[in-house]
Amino acid sequence: MKLEEKVSWLMGRLQRSLFPQLEKCCVSPLSEQEKHLVKVLEVIEIERHIPKNQQWTGRPAAERRAIGRSFVAKAVLGYPHTRSLINELRARPNLRLICGFTKQRDIPSESTFSRAFADFASCELGAVVHDTLVQDYLQGELIGHVSRDSTAIIGREKAARKEKMVKVPRKRGRPAKGEQRPPAEEKRLDRQVRQEPAVALAELPTVCNRGTKRNAKGCQESWNGYKLHADVNDTMLPLSVFLTSASVHDSQVAIPLMKQTSSKVTYCHDLMDAAYDARGRYGNRVVNRVM
Repeated sequence: MKLEEKVSWLMGRLQRSLFPQLEKCCVSPLSEQEKHLVKVLEVIEIERHIPKNQQWTGRPAAERRAIGRSFVAKAVLGYPHTRSLINELRARPNLRLICGFTKQRDIPSESTFSRAFADFASCELGAVVHDTLVQDYLQGELIGHVSRDSTAIIGREKAARKEKMVKVPRKRGRPAKGEQRPPAEEKRLDRQVRQEPAVALAELPTVCNRGTKRNAKGCQESWNGYKLHADVNDTMLPLSVFLTSASVHDSQVAIPLMKQTSSKVTYCHDLMDAAYDARGRYGNRVVNRVM
């Protein structure tokens, strides 16, 4: 089933059966914000990717599937902190029911939420859910264009110091007879051509630092944080995303993203701006060569 058909069918089922049944269980009618959250949860089905806890000894662990739905609610409803999410779960019975907590006392503590969210981040739960959606609904389709670009993500932590690169001066001119010079260090773009996407992305820095880029008006703008690189299809649905340090240039992520997207879907053309027109060691355009 295609994505638009799935969404259309799902919206009809929600309006006809699920929302009326939910409102019978809720103390008040569902708000538009809560209905939107239900729609998102029904589309992504995060419960499929969270295993049930099987703990036979000691104190039983909190239900991770309800915490997983709360994990989505925190992002969809825009709560900046876990404590804000917990306060809303305690104050809003409808939200508590949607996330899977029957009573107020069933809501875990803030430390339990934090540990669960850390586990979700370490196992890349969001990436797993996203890749499943792309595979289920787009793998068999032919996509016309894949647009590739990056956007600034402002971080709250302190920017890391930039490490100074010590350059070893190379002797100029032709080597003397019998002289053995060390080979020049291979550039990252040339290395990425033959690397697997996961290996190439693992070499890129992901710490919070300071980045600078030129905006659409030609002015320089700087920020502390990160940079989100994304491939999207013609309907602006993300196909592949990766988060790097703010100082990473766009061209350093193009090749692994291109390979990663090609392994997921079939498409005809790549669309990128001038920042991706990078040259390799021998002056050839590496990104164009991969394409």
